[in-house]
Amino acid sequence: MSAADLTTFGLGLAVVVATTVVVARWARVGLGWVPVTSILRATVQLGVVALLLQGVLAREGTVVLFLLLMASTASLTAAGRLRELWHGRRAAVAGVVSGAAVALGLVLALRLVELDARYVVAVAGIVIGNAMSAATLSGRTFLRSVRRRRDEVEGWLALGATPAVAHREIGREAVREALLPNLDQARSTGLVTLPGAFVGALFGGASPVEAARFQLVVLAGVALAMVVCGVVVTRLLGRTPYVVADESGD
Repeated sequence: MSAADLTTFGLGLAVVVATTVVVARWARVGLGWVPVTSILRATVQLGVVALLLQGVLAREGTVVLFLLLMASTASLTAAGRLRELWHGRRAAVAGVVSGAAVALGLVLALRLVELDARYVVAVAGIVIGNAMSAATLSGRTFLRSVRRRRDEVEGWLALGATPAVAHREIGREAVREALLPNLDQARSTGLVTLPGAFVGALFGGASPVEAARFQLVVLAGVALAMVVCGVVVTRLLGRTPYVVADESGD
């Protein structure tokens, strides 16, 4: 890509972001400059990732290190979102790691994608990212439900139930709520939306059939990772009657 192409691309992207800011301010949504800072941060991060991937794809032995970097970043991000919960950080890390490990391990063991660095990194990035979202969504929903249904939980505990039993139904509902948007998107794939993995595979030169196969693997892997992550997070959070953390956190 030439310098002129990069300049044109940058100006076009700036117009889209500026329009987002203008509309948000006109509607008094309260986003401030977040759309701008988000794109700037994404630009820097994608630039760094692009440089890293050049080395990773050239030396397949470094794939594991790159996957560890992604998993660590996702775990820390989710942990920060759940810091209000008792041992929320630990639950978030355990959920992201276990969800991503189970899903990726099964996909690779069944050879649903080629054991090529490009495919492994692509699937892992999507799966780990969605596991991070599942940890945040299930944990935050769990927290809101516990606060709303405090009397119900205390009633169970007063009857002699363990904290795990008292929070069991709340945890189940939190996992369902975390998964529903993703499952709805999967249900409408091809009719309402063309997911990124499918489009990316097409742009990468794959045939429509190959792109569809890759997208199906991604959808299945994401669903598994999110279920495992959500269950792990809510089960760990529900093991104590003290759901809301004190000021000292973990």
